Amino acid sequence: MNCYFLKETPSKARKDVDRIMVEMGFNNIGFPRPSSKNKIIDFFVTLGSALKAPFSIHKGDVLLLPYNIRKYYVYLCKIAHMRGAKVVTLIHDLSSFYRKHVSSEDEIKRLSHSDYLIAHNEIMKRWLEENGSKQPIGVLGIFDYLSDKEPADKPLPTQPYKVLYAGTLSPKKNKFLYDLEDYIHSYHFNLYGKGFDADSIQKKEYFTYKGFVSSDDLVASADGDFGLVWDGNSIYSCDGPRGAYMQYNNPHKYSLYMRCGLPVIVWDKAALATFTKDNKVGVCISSLDQLDEVLSSITNEEYAEMKRNVLTISQRLSEGFYFKRAFDEALSWLSRN
Repeated sequence: MNCYFLKETPSKARKDVDRIMVEMGFNNIGFPRPSSKNKIIDFFVTLGSALKAPFSIHKGDVLLLPYNIRKYYVYLCKIAHMRGAKVVTLIHDLSSFYRKHVSSEDEIKRLSHSDYLIAHNEIMKRWLEENGSKQPIGVLGIFDYLSDKEPADKPLPTQPYKVLYAGTLSPKKNKFLYDLEDYIHSYHFNLYGKGFDADSIQKKEYFTYKGFVSSDDLVASADGDFGLVWDGNSIYSCDGPRGAYMQYNNPHKYSLYMRCGLPVIVWDKAALATFTKDNKVGVCISSLDQLDEVLSSITNEEYAEMKRNVLTISQRLSEGFYFKRAFDEALSWLSRN
């Protein structure tokens, strides 16, 4: 039997994996998640689920652990092994990249209790191996993105293109948005999210603030031709801890843009730059000051090809294709070893 353990208050990415696992027939070894967002209730439900685990795991089971349950992670791995089960870990985040309370050595040691790891991509896999991980490591490729909505069927755009950015819009979080106006001449920004400071923008004609829109509604109504995946203060690179982390992780925002039917613009040093180029679903740039020239050079035919490829990926994301493939590869390895 395949089973899993879900931590309190899961993110969108973890909720989607939860839903995919249920569709695949997995059994949740914990208690059902409460609809309440009360952290105290969530804490005790998770604690109770951890205490219930020894009675829910059986010999021959495969336990899938989403790697965000750091408090109970080693305990659950040990319980699974005591009960004769195997553990597959789907890595959601590696805290050692941008949090100071855990070192890479400690994180690798913690993950060593799993029988098989699923990393975001080949670059994260290589980092794990170079930092001492001895387990077999598979690759997800990209996070799936479930939504009951579908991208609107719109005619192909003509230049100037509209670039959509969704996220926190404050100057403190993403200062690059406010430094771009001197470099914009042949495209337009549509901004979705909270915290936009319109008074800090001089050339307001290049920016349209759309407000906050839920992710499901954005899938169906996204007003843009490209989705921008960028993080930090600088227009010249993705800087800061989270910007640097993009060299190793799969930002969930990338998957959101795919589900919106949008080709992406991504930093050329980001881990997902390889996925972008291999699947021809967007453009990779080293600096945002290049964006004007890059977008101006994209022909209608090139855009149409990217759009077709994006819609193919979007359909896969809506079906849980990438998690299912990665988990099947894990099961295949475990059955041979």
